[in-house]
Amino acid sequence: MKGKITIVGLGAGDEDQLSLGIYKKLKNGKNIYLRTKVHPVVSFLDKEGIRYQTFDHLYDTYTEYDQVYQEIAKTLLTLVKNGEELIYAVPGHPMVAEKSVQYLLEKKDHDIEIELLGGESFLDAVFRSLRIDPIDGFVFLNGETLKREDIQPTKHLIISQVYDQFVASDVKLTLMEVYPDDWPVIIAANLGMKEERIKEVPLYELDRNPNEFHHLSSILVKKTDSREVLHSQFFKLVEIIDQLRGPNGCPWDRAQTHQSIRKNLIEETYELLETIDQLDMEHMQEELGDVLLQVMLHSQMASEEGFFHIYDVIKQLNDKLVRRHPHVFGDENAKKAEEALVHWEKIKEKERKEKGIGKNSSVLDGIPKDLPEILKAYKLQSKAAKVGFDWTDIHHVYQKINEEIEEVKQAKQDQLQGEIGDLLFAVINLSRFLKIDPEAALAMANRKFTKRFHYIEEQLKKKQLDIREVSLDMMDQLWNEAKSLGRGE
Repeated sequence: MKGKITIVGLGAGDEDQLSLGIYKKLKNGKNIYLRTKVHPVVSFLDKEGIRYQTFDHLYDTYTEYDQVYQEIAKTLLTLVKNGEELIYAVPGHPMVAEKSVQYLLEKKDHDIEIELLGGESFLDAVFRSLRIDPIDGFVFLNGETLKREDIQPTKHLIISQVYDQFVASDVKLTLMEVYPDDWPVIIAANLGMKEERIKEVPLYELDRNPNEFHHLSSILVKKTDSREVLHSQFFKLVEIIDQLRGPNGCPWDRAQTHQSIRKNLIEETYELLETIDQLDMEHMQEELGDVLLQVMLHSQMASEEGFFHIYDVIKQLNDKLVRRHPHVFGDENAKKAEEALVHWEKIKEKERKEKGIGKNSSVLDGIPKDLPEILKAYKLQSKAAKVGFDWTDIHHVYQKINEEIEEVKQAKQDQLQGEIGDLLFAVINLSRFLKIDPEAALAMANRKFTKRFHYIEEQLKKKQLDIREVSLDMMDQLWNEAKSLGRGE
């Protein structure tokens, strides 16, 4: 004989919301267990003489609610394993925000039958009391685990399990990542009961209402199409780009091709690099957006051509990041950056072989032809070094630089370009040995020169002197002043 658990919902409010069928089930039932006695229907059960046991003691035994719900499921399944029957009563509807029921359904075996009987859910009370039509779209969320990515502003947000001020504070901070601080939110408590309370407050005051939060409290944020909110959402960026390229969009944007905006990506990247070098966080945010715009435009064009969409780009990137970080998402270990890089390169090489790349290719393949020549030289040297074609000691590098300087000195006019190239190549090799980015080093030197030269110009203007007419000695003196004052450091 199979054991049986009949799970019933006590409804969202008092006994007026209790269905007649469930009332009869409880009235005539034996072995009744309540998840908690803290529910408005329970006093009615007491008046009716319905006897029951509760699991309230588990809330004092365990520190995490999830542990409580797992223990409840384990206990109930043990009670019916020899063919017994019992009734398990939960607040609201058994299938709405009731984790203990989920654990029961997951853990039961073929010798146990589970019957589910409804009951007015908490959501029914929300829709009725807050005048929400669910067909407009809603998201039902848990306040204890709320994350930014859960929030969908174009749908009503119903956030349950906001049972104290601490949870309310966490919810407030998460909502503030999407909504303005003064955005209206609704605190709803005791929905469907005579003591029902609905209070609208600005978001920043949400956790300043400690008396409003208990086990029957929730928060509602109504859906919106406000630009202030939606313009921080990625899907809105996708929509805007699609509209710009659409039939009624911008003539300039519609006219562009991959080739016509190719140079824009390079220009925007260099503008971003300038803000990074200057640690200009305000303008870095703007320039990152400009780079992202180029990614979005190229992805939109590819989508129109039937090749791929921005979401395909994101999926491929996510797959690559997970695949190439086995020390984070798998079983490999890496305590240092160098160890992580080894994993990355090893997996990258494996992927190349699987794609048939590398059978007849050069070690130097894979370097973009449009890279700046300094960076290209650095990458050529790095790739050659991986297969052992490298100096064994830095002293050899210094020696090579000295040799190249001598060759420059002795070169004829038609040989100078090649010899200067060799000298630059050797200097870049030195930077690689010293683990210095040559591009960044040269950028630093350029900034230093610019600031010190500006100092010369400023001082000459103060003296009302024309820079084109002063002596080199005077400019050298001012240069040294700038150096001593730390200009360009």
